[in-house]
Amino acid sequence: MTIKPLADRVVIKMLEAEETTKSGIILSSKAQEKPQVAEVVAVGPGGMIDGKEIVMEVAVGDKVLTSKYAGTEVKVDGEEYTILKQSDILAKVVD
Repeated sequence: MTIKPLADRVVIKMLEAEETTKSGIILSSKAQEKPQVAEVVAVGPGGMIDGKEIVMEVAVGDKVLTSKYAGTEVKVDGEEYTILKQSDILAKVVD
C-alpha cells in the first residue's frame, strides 16, 4: 500500500535513535530521546489552502527536524510513519 498525502501534508519516517553516546556509553531504551530527525517519504501537492498559496519546500528524500510530538503516527505494512503538516517541520538537515 502507498500513502499519498493531501494538501500541505508530508509523510515522514523517523530515523533510529542513537544507541550510544559520542564517548561510547551505551544507552538503555528508556534513556534514549525520542528522535526528531526524519526522512521525507511522500509530499502533498500544496496549492491553495484557506485562501493562501502553499508551496511545498521539502522533497522526498530530504532529512528534516520536526517538533517532538508533531503529527499523527500511522502503521502501514508493518512500517511506522508520521503524517504532519509542512508547517510542523522545523528545518531541513543539510550534511
